[in-house]
Formats: sequence, structure tokens, C-alpha cells
Amino acid sequence: MISSLDALPSQPPYSELYIYYLEGRLPPRAFLNDDAFIGNWEEEGDSFLFFTQPRNRQMQRFVEQSPQVVLVDHYHMTYAEWQGSLPEPFSVGQLNIMPPWYDGATEFKSGSILLDPGVVFGTGTHPTTHDCLNALQYAFDRRTISRVLDLGTGTGLLGLASVRLGAGQCIAVDSNRLAVETALRNVRYNDMLKQVLVVQGDAKKCIDLPCDLMVSNIHYDIMRQLVSAPGFQDIAHFILSGLLRSQALEIERQLRRCGAKILRQWTQEGIWHTVFGENA
Repeated sequence: MISSLDALPSQPPYSELYIYYLEGRLPPRAFLNDDAFIGNWEEEGDSFLFFTQPRNRQMQRFVEQSPQVVLVDHYHMTYAEWQGSLPEPFSVGQLNIMPPWYDGATEFKSGSILLDPGVVFGTGTHPTTHDCLNALQYAFDRRTISRVLDLGTGTGLLGLASVRLGAGQCIAVDSNRLAVETALRNVRYNDMLKQVLVVQGDAKKCIDLPCDLMVSNIHYDIMRQLVSAPGFQDIAHFILSGLLRSQALEIERQLRRCGAKILRQWTQEGIWHTVFGENA
């Protein structure tokens, strides 16, 4: 049983969500003093602000005083609607993933992972996530893996899974501050602060970090840059996911050009593709 179980939440983190979609980037500390502010998801040049209470007037006033941003739209929905449904426990192979507020979370068993996605996409049920979890188990069954690099960690699930499977160290990287905060919270829930280091940074700039296995479930445009980076060829083994069929074919061509070998592939619904391979 882990030491942080006493701090586990008894219910989902939010009931109602108020989301404001803005064009433009905000100052890093905007709204941090607002108790209802959850966080800011930045996507290219856009910002999505999450609150637990409506902030229509405050947002309008902020936009009027900030010429660099434009309020595009705002939304009100339940937490379950945002995530598609309330997160439920599920299993992939020997790994059991459950929300920390779920009945039975305190009965912590080997192979279990507590996962609170917050407002970050990634409850763990997406086909590419399932295949990454299967690929991780396949990789760890083949050989000893001590150091894992998780690029585009999101909620932190794949980094947590790598430690559950036997890695002694994982560096989990994401460029989005809200994802980093969510992943760090999940690291604490699983009492893995000594094994998992969560870093806010650019995946392309972190490809040189030493590891035995790199796992990346990330946007295709970033994936292409990762595979073509000089540091990629120094990585012994890799798991690449989040790829549609045409994208997977192009990544396979890139891998062949740099001398990498694909050892196994997973395909979900004929749409999503995941590869596990090694560099020569």
C-alpha cells in the first residue's frame, strides 16, 4: 500500500466545467489568483481556460484589456460530458488502471495505477493508449529496461506504467503546463516521485536524454521530427503511437532510412497504428 493513499479524493475532481476558448497566448500568471481557475490548455496559438464557476464578465473584461487575445467561444458542460464519460477502472494485460476516487482504490495491488485525468484528454481508454500499454508490456517481457523516456506524457499514464513494469527511472515530458501539473499529481498518487521526473519542455529538445526505451504517443508532425532527429538513433528501443495508417507508413519509411528495425506492430480498428522497434 502506498503512502499517499490517505490523500486520495473521494469523488471526481470537478462537477461542472466552464471553458473559454481564446485566440492568442495569455501571460503565464493570468487568473492564477482565481480560486475557480483550473488551468490553461495552450494549443498552438490558442488558449482554453477551465473554471469551476462561470466567469463571463471577468473574461469579457480581461479580453477588453488584452488586445493580444480574442474570445472565440465559451462552453458549459459537466465533467463527464467533457471526458465522454466518468473514468472507470479498466485493465490492459497485467496493468490495472483506476480513478483514485473509485471504490477499491485503497486496496492497492501490484500492477495497479491510479489515474486522475483532470481536464486533460487521456483517461487511458483511447485505442492508441491501449496499444502503448500492450507495447510496454511486450518490451519489458523481452529484456530488462531501466530508463524510460516518455515524450508527450499527457496524464503521465505511460510513464507510470513503465515503472509498474519494472523501470527504475522515467523522465516524462510534455510541453503543456496543464498536462505537466496533471501528470505530477498522478505521480504523487502513485508514490513515484523518486522514480518519475515530470518535465515541461519541448519533446524535440529532449530526444537526447539517455534512456533504454522511448515511448511517444504524440502528434504526427512532432513524431516526424523526433524520428529524424540525430539523437533518435542513439535510443536502443522505441514505441511510437498516435499514427493514422498513412502517417504510420511514412514513419515506417523514415525508420527504414535511418536503419531502425520494427519488431512488432499493433493496429486498432484498422485506423490507429503503434510500432515497437529498435535501432541498430
